[in-house]
Amino acid sequence: MNILILGGGGREHALAWAVMQNPKCDKLIVAPGNAGIAQIAECAALDVEDGGAVTEFAGENAIDLVIVGPEAPLAAGVADRLREAGVLVFGPSQAAARLEASKSFTKEICDAAKAPTAGYGHFTDAESAKAHVRAQGAPIVVKADGLAAGKGVIIAETVAAAEEAIDDMFGGAFGGAGAEVVIEEFMTGEEASYFVLVDGTDVLPIGTAQDHKRVGDGDTGPNTGGMGAYSPAPVLSDAVAQKALDEIVKPTMAEMARRGTPYQGVLYVGLMIENGQPRLVEYNVRFGDPECQVLMMRLGGQVLDLIHACAEGRLSEAKVTWADDHAMTVVMAAEGYPGSYEKGTVIGGLDALPEDSFTQMFHAGTAEKGGKIVATGGRVLNATARGATLAEAQARAYALVDAVDWPEGFCRRDIGWRAL
Repeated sequence: MNILILGGGGREHALAWAVMQNPKCDKLIVAPGNAGIAQIAECAALDVEDGGAVTEFAGENAIDLVIVGPEAPLAAGVADRLREAGVLVFGPSQAAARLEASKSFTKEICDAAKAPTAGYGHFTDAESAKAHVRAQGAPIVVKADGLAAGKGVIIAETVAAAEEAIDDMFGGAFGGAGAEVVIEEFMTGEEASYFVLVDGTDVLPIGTAQDHKRVGDGDTGPNTGGMGAYSPAPVLSDAVAQKALDEIVKPTMAEMARRGTPYQGVLYVGLMIENGQPRLVEYNVRFGDPECQVLMMRLGGQVLDLIHACAEGRLSEAKVTWADDHAMTVVMAAEGYPGSYEKGTVIGGLDALPEDSFTQMFHAGTAEKGGKIVATGGRVLNATARGATLAEAQARAYALVDAVDWPEGFCRRDIGWRAL
């Protein structure tokens, strides 16, 4: 098969690495890709949010399957354009992608499906949002309704902090994403991520993971796009996962189908778990980043078979083969992230790193300039490893980190602490 992956981050590098393990993959193109992806696949300069351009490119390159990595092309309807042209695609329609693109839409679906989630209010002006906060008290969660690249969520410890977040959002801090705001009750418990494939009717769980959102050790500092992850997540036991499937995922998918917008692709189910009871935090309509990296490390080449079956509506006959192993990824970020940071710093030591089925350095924000690898983003590298135990995976991941020569980079040193 000729395969096109859209995206250029660590998630897409991990997807590309796993897809390449499968003998079904004849040719792999990643658009736009990055310096790490370029070492294993062909990269193409392409506007991945332009459905017409992507469809034309797929036709010119005899692409058999398009795998959409990030949320923005899905929200822009790229999957719809590909389907209209008869190109096989892994990723939901624009209408189904609203499960991530609009938090108020997700709440509405949860209400209709009776899926347990946080109590909430939906607001289009600052004054009524603030009145709601004053009535509810703190801690409370303020969310930009639209897509904010994983950053439009403020956990406010005080009413004043919540009011400030509301002013920031309506003032344009997150662009159009904050034109509407959802305010939720603060849920206590332990957060974990559950990943399922959906082909419109059937649902197939493909793994659990736990992400570390805050920038500093001990879960301190501001929220980020994710500083590391591990899989599996012990808090998502078989019983809790089954409960989430029966009470949250399946009713949501049934409601989407009932509305004439069946869901097809991977569904990232963000859960808060307390006393064995899962509640929905949010849905994402693509693989998490950095959770994808640990899932790919554990699943390997079978990922392509699963994605292919999902895209063709054959999930009922697909099967996941799990090894009894653990994986961890540690995000190496540019100093200053998630605030302002310097771009273009040189990263050394990458050529000497071991690369095998136990250790991979996935590139997230890199480019090649003058024969050197330079940092181009906030989250730059993902040191990823697996082992028979989580401690073994952790030791291997941090050994990769320590072998990199990048004085302008930093990472958290406690990824996996909850499970360990």
